[in-house]
Amino acid sequence: MLLYSAIAATLRDQIAQGVLRAGERLPSIRQLASGHGVSPATAVQACLQLEREGLVQARPRSGYYVLASPEPPRSTAPRRRVPRPVDNPALARLHELLARTDLLALHNASPATELLPAKALATSMARTLRRSQQQALDYAPPQGHAPLRRLIAQRYARLATDVSPDEVVITAGSMEAISLALRVLTQPGDVVIVETPTYHGILQAVAAHGLKVLELPHRQGGGLDLARLDVLLEQTPVRAAVLVPNFHNPLGTVLADADKQALLDSCSRHGTVVIEDDIYGDLGWSGERPPPLRHFDTRGQVLTCSSFSKTLAPGLRLGWILGTGWTDALVRAKYHSTVGNPTLPQLALVDYLEQHDLDRHLRRLRQQLADNACRMQHAIARYWPEGTRCSSPKGGLSLWLQLPDDGDADALAAAAMGEGIGISPGALFSSRGDYRDHVRLGCGMAWDARLEKAVQRLGELAAEAVQP
Repeated sequence: MLLYSAIAATLRDQIAQGVLRAGERLPSIRQLASGHGVSPATAVQACLQLEREGLVQARPRSGYYVLASPEPPRSTAPRRRVPRPVDNPALARLHELLARTDLLALHNASPATELLPAKALATSMARTLRRSQQQALDYAPPQGHAPLRRLIAQRYARLATDVSPDEVVITAGSMEAISLALRVLTQPGDVVIVETPTYHGILQAVAAHGLKVLELPHRQGGGLDLARLDVLLEQTPVRAAVLVPNFHNPLGTVLADADKQALLDSCSRHGTVVIEDDIYGDLGWSGERPPPLRHFDTRGQVLTCSSFSKTLAPGLRLGWILGTGWTDALVRAKYHSTVGNPTLPQLALVDYLEQHDLDRHLRRLRQQLADNACRMQHAIARYWPEGTRCSSPKGGLSLWLQLPDDGDADALAAAAMGEGIGISPGALFSSRGDYRDHVRLGCGMAWDARLEKAVQRLGELAAEAVQP
């Protein structure tokens, strides 16, 4: 662990334990440097890390002060859980929002183009066309090009997670990976578990396959309700669970390692396969990369899906699924649906990964996203109506807000769209349109005056949406 990370971890623990309380000043830079035997520059880096995480705030000529923890949104999902089809009309209209190119896209959980290595990727694309034009313009194997599958397997090896290139199947993003997994594992009418709230794309995939859902709530303050999971699995045969354990969309939470193991043990006892969406795994704002569920899987019960969409370029549409014992079936399903992914992006991505340090890019990206989110949280506290609750994510690309006094998030979204701002109303994130007083804001855009003005205007519109 880097020296500044160790100091930040110590201070983080002191804040969590109440040794350092909201409003209290951290030790001075000189005191931190002397006490930990490091340079002042290293002590500054530790404080900047905590500021990026939204734990402290710098005050000019005064030092760093502990921020009050934002009050987390309350859970408003229904308590009764029975298998049922996805029945949410808002999902059918979602494509209309996503098709709008004239909006400030706070409805997107994606990094802005300026945060991504566009020039380097363009150079790799051009170099690939020069060197391998015939291959780049031909069909790719249905499973994907072997060099790319090997590089993906190497990335998992760095996480102490054993993955063979032979089980990697290249897909058109993480969503196609999830869809292929559902196609291979389930039949119409089967029951699957999803979280509530959860990413609306997962709900759309479940609905497209004619499946029933059981919604698994999160505990107040974060983390899946694993006791409730056991009850649901005892009561109902569940074929698969589609989960986002690392930097959940929209909550930003991370499932603890012990809970990941407990989850897999519970699903194993009941014969339930886990489809893991790990697309945000590389976007931990503290710099720590939590292990995927696959890391803990000793029974071959996890299908891990991920993508380069949130780290390199959404438009490449390059994701993957780790097939475990279902690789052959997944490759057949891929061939029957799209034959294979385009060749040029795969070869260009291989070139990029071989020529550049992806981890260096990820370090910069994580810091920028943490900075963006911290600034957005401060702006929400300043401009939005009193009583607004905001999540405290540990990573990812989303903030999850709850309006006070049962505010109308749909009305807020409509008003925002009328002013050229896109946001995602909370009803999109459950199978029956719950969370109608919640909104999700993407925090992948670089902070500037235009964005601050938009968040301020949203706060004014939110005040109107909560008026009696």
